[in-house]
Amino acid sequence: MADTSNSNANNIGSELSNLYEFIDKDGVHGLNLAVPEDAKAIIKPWDERDNTDRYAESGVDDQLILHVPFTQHVRLKSILLKLGRGEFTPRQLRIYANHPTIVDFADAENTRPHLNVSLLEGETGVVEYPFRVAAFASVTSLSLFFSDATGGDMSRIYFLVGDTGSKRSRCVAGG
Repeated sequence: MADTSNSNANNIGSELSNLYEFIDKDGVHGLNLAVPEDAKAIIKPWDERDNTDRYAESGVDDQLILHVPFTQHVRLKSILLKLGRGEFTPRQLRIYANHPTIVDFADAENTRPHLNVSLLEGETGVVEYPFRVAAFASVTSLSLFFSDATGGDMSRIYFLVGDTGSKRSRCVAGG
């Protein structure tokens, strides 16, 4: 279930929960983007979450994959997204943790995701999508497969960051 409450917004962006500083921004990349460099453009600090000048847009169809590596192991509690509006809103998100080998759409289709998320339509702000923390206790990378845009031809993402959680000082099996 997504959390769109404004009362939670201040806590989401706090330094205690925001993992922006642990995202390996140089390693962020995407597949099927109209402009490949735009994958990095949507990894923004919390105070830039409402800026819609920079976004990532799918190229050939409505599917896109974003790969987000971290500089160290992290424990993820949620992901924060600001999606395109109207016909540019993707409706489905498949999340793969620690799968740096997902290099194309066939790999994503043939790999079981850690989480399938039905994305909210019609939201104009940042939406938090919480995780089962145990499933994301020691994460080094996320691959995010967006699909099923309401208009069918293109998906657009404005903001992806604040993967909320905490850093891990070392990899610990089982959480």
